[in-house]
Amino acid sequence: MAAESELDDAAAVMRRINRAWLDGNLEDLASIVHPQIVMIFPGFVGKAQGREQFLAGFRNFRQNAIVHEFSEHEDQVDVAGDIGVVSFWYEMVYERSGERNRSTGRDL
Repeated sequence: MAAESELDDAAAVMRRINRAWLDGNLEDLASIVHPQIVMIFPGFVGKAQGREQFLAGFRNFRQNAIVHEFSEHEDQVDVAGDIGVVSFWYEMVYERSGERNRSTGRDL
């Protein structure tokens, strides 16, 4: 079983990742994530694999949308060895192409 500090560290990294993309600091985001990161899309409809693909998705979203609200809750953190898996429920209000959207789901 992972130590509490390992779980806290994994959760803190996820918060840094979210803060970096929300603030548009993709350079900071690049320095945080592993070159072979895998992100599963909400609803498990696909995935981004590798740092460049991961960053490209955030870059595209930030260039084409304005985030008005973002919140996360119900974090679930698991750590085994050097691997951490974090998932959380999120709610986001964003605007793209002049249209306001609300998105909710679980991110992994």
